[in-house]
Amino acid sequence: MEKSDIRYQAYVSILEEELKPAMGCTEPIAIAYCAAVAREVLGGLPEKVKVGASGSMIKNVKSVIVPNTDHLKGIPAAAAAGIVAGDPKKELEVIASVTKEQITAMKEFLQTTPVEVEHIDNGITFDIIVTLTRGTDTSMVRIANYHTNVVHIEKNGEVLKDIPVNGEEEEGLTDRSLLDMEHIWDFIHTVDVNDIREVLERQKTYNMAIAREGMRGKYGSNIGALLLDMNGNDVRTRARAMAAAGSDARMNGCELPVIINSGSGNQGITASVPVIVYATELGVDEDTMYRAMALSDLTTIHQKTPIGRLSAYCGAVSAGAGSGAGIAYLSGASYDEVVHTVINAVAIISGMVCDGAKASCAAKIAEAVDAGIIGYYMAKRGQNFDDGDGIVTAGIEATIRNVGRLAKEGMKETNDEIISIMIGS
Repeated sequence: MEKSDIRYQAYVSILEEELKPAMGCTEPIAIAYCAAVAREVLGGLPEKVKVGASGSMIKNVKSVIVPNTDHLKGIPAAAAAGIVAGDPKKELEVIASVTKEQITAMKEFLQTTPVEVEHIDNGITFDIIVTLTRGTDTSMVRIANYHTNVVHIEKNGEVLKDIPVNGEEEEGLTDRSLLDMEHIWDFIHTVDVNDIREVLERQKTYNMAIAREGMRGKYGSNIGALLLDMNGNDVRTRARAMAAAGSDARMNGCELPVIINSGSGNQGITASVPVIVYATELGVDEDTMYRAMALSDLTTIHQKTPIGRLSAYCGAVSAGAGSGAGIAYLSGASYDEVVHTVINAVAIISGMVCDGAKASCAAKIAEAVDAGIIGYYMAKRGQNFDDGDGIVTAGIEATIRNVGRLAKEGMKETNDEIISIMIGS
């Protein structure tokens, strides 16, 4: 692929857009960011807070610890963190720098300030509306469709910003329809690695740091350590364990940032850490590792595009298949073997549901990575799932479309039922 090809710059831009740093689980952080923007617009601390959130947002914030809050959980905690200590200029690192005094102030704020949470349904999956009141002054900020997409700002009823929300279109981002596996494969072989080095080096540094911390510390259910105790220290187990450990740390209060993929830190960890573990084991040079990471990241993004940011379909499935593709590339696989790796992986594990961000995400990540590795070893031996095997159909692109249809349309009622169970309705 030549640099002049429209896809070349698009793929570089997509990596830059998607591989962003975030502190903690991205859904509560998006609420904190929205609340921080609203506080800035209001001009001070509010006397009353109202957070409107779509069902999928509620699902993904309910059970996860918000970092830098002394282990507070839930939407009120996320909003309070953004209001009291947030720096909106830092976007998804909005509460990366919080003092002990600010943590105390958050807790006092929650005790003295009413925070109302409302389940809203404006026909889109990702929706946050934060309204703050102080005396006669009000501010209102809305984020829609992706984590930093501020579409509406008001102060005292005056509209300061308004971007129309046309369904679940992600306005302002590079056209994801330019992604397909054949061109991704061409890109990772021909890209000037210097064009993607900085973003991938940062992904490696951040995500391996939190994975190592997850292995060292006591977070969640300690799935990484459990896997090593169960299965030993071979590379397949280490790839699963390190990814799981990163998630366990992230879901359970670790204050290290991660580089996300498709809006999710868990997907960012899953798409990168196993590939890095295999690259280290195989002793490949740095540029080869970055090409494999780019393959994994872009394959994950390509699968996630028809699904959307939030779904009842676990995003780790897409990232596990992406990491399988990256591992296959590192192992010398052909293009056909790589695409069959992805097909095999999604055929194995596409039934896994997302019931919110929490400690069990780590175990799901371990299984998704395993599916990617199994998918590769199947492809290596020519033992593939083929057209007509369930949702698998002829060709990688058609199969990805089928998975997107299953996840976005077929699992709508599943998502609603999960949300009803989780909020007790």
